[in-house]
Amino acid sequence: MTREADNHSGVLKLSAVLADALRQRDAYTRLHSDRVMALANGIGLALSLSSNELHVLELGASLHDIGKIVVPDVVLMKPGRLDDAEMSVMQSHPSVGGDLIAAYEHPRSELVSKVIRHHHEWFDGSGYPDKLAGEGIPLLARIVTLVDNYDAMAVRRVYQGARPHAEIMQIMDLESGTKLDPDLFACFTRVIEKPEYAEFKATGN
Repeated sequence: MTREADNHSGVLKLSAVLADALRQRDAYTRLHSDRVMALANGIGLALSLSSNELHVLELGASLHDIGKIVVPDVVLMKPGRLDDAEMSVMQSHPSVGGDLIAAYEHPRSELVSKVIRHHHEWFDGSGYPDKLAGEGIPLLARIVTLVDNYDAMAVRRVYQGARPHAEIMQIMDLESGTKLDPDLFACFTRVIEKPEYAEFKATGN
């Protein structure tokens, strides 16, 4: 195994440890991250990203919600709508997670950190934490944003039911160009229909 491959394998193991720690509090988040990683990889392959970019995307998608490890249970698992103060706490998780990974000594830590920090930026600049817009948002973060939104609507949560695939795609189509990168959404519409991603396709159950 090359040193680069060994480093990547080591960070994946670390991500599994961190994700397992988070799962002890919120099993949904770990399973959600696994699905986001798989779908993000599908988009990356469809875009013919380099092996280095795919490695960064895999790590960023796997760890995109790791900042939630510092969000209190009363906020993380609240069954109803968050109030303004609670929403502010929840919205801290991308920057917390990004800082956590940036501090890790790894050749790709800075790039992975940017994926995590910016996965809640919106294409029109109205997201958080830095109000980035368009191509100012790192490409890999835009990919994670897209699949994160799909999976969040595809699975039942304590505060919302699962939506069927057709309904989710309709919602995302309306958000294309505002919340989501329209070119990446077009790519996703092709990827999600591939047989190898059938298990990740929403059923509404």
